[in-house]
Amino acid sequence: MSDAKKEPKRNIIADNRRARFDYHLDDVFEAGLILTGTEVKALRQGKANIAEAYVAVANNELELVNANFPIYEAANRGNHDPTRPRKLLMHRREIDRLLVAINRQGRTITPLKLYFNDQGKVKLEIAVATGKKLHDKRETSKDRDWKRDQGRLMRDRG
Repeated sequence: MSDAKKEPKRNIIADNRRARFDYHLDDVFEAGLILTGTEVKALRQGKANIAEAYVAVANNELELVNANFPIYEAANRGNHDPTRPRKLLMHRREIDRLLVAINRQGRTITPLKLYFNDQGKVKLEIAVATGKKLHDKRETSKDRDWKRDQGRLMRDRG
C-alpha cells in the first residue's frame, strides 16, 4: 500500500487555456465564490466562460470580473446578471499575500479553472502571473510545436 495522496476529483466547468500562453504563472490558489442559486444551476449545465475574466481588487477583497455565467433558462424572474462581479472567498492571509504581489511586484491575478470539488462546491483556481513579452510567446509556441513534432516522429518510428 502506498501513502500517495489521492488526487481530488474535479468536475471542470471552464478552463482558461489562454492564460498559460499569455502569462508566466507563479503561485496557484483555490478560491470559493459567492453565487446565487441560478448561477450554480447554470454551471451544472456546464455553460460558463472565464476566458476574458480577470480578478480585481475592491475594498481589500477580490472579485471575479467579466466571467460569463449564462442565464438559467428554467428560472424566469429570479435569474441573475450573467457578467456581474462575483466575490472570491479566501483566507485573509492569502488575500494579503496576493495584494502585496499585485501592488509591489507589478503582477496580476488571472483565473485558470472553474470546477466543482469533491463536496460539489464551485471553486476557482487562480494564479499570480506576470505578462509575457512577444518573444516569450514565440518561444512558447516554438517549444509546443517542437514537442508535437517530437511525438509524431517517435510515433512514426516505433
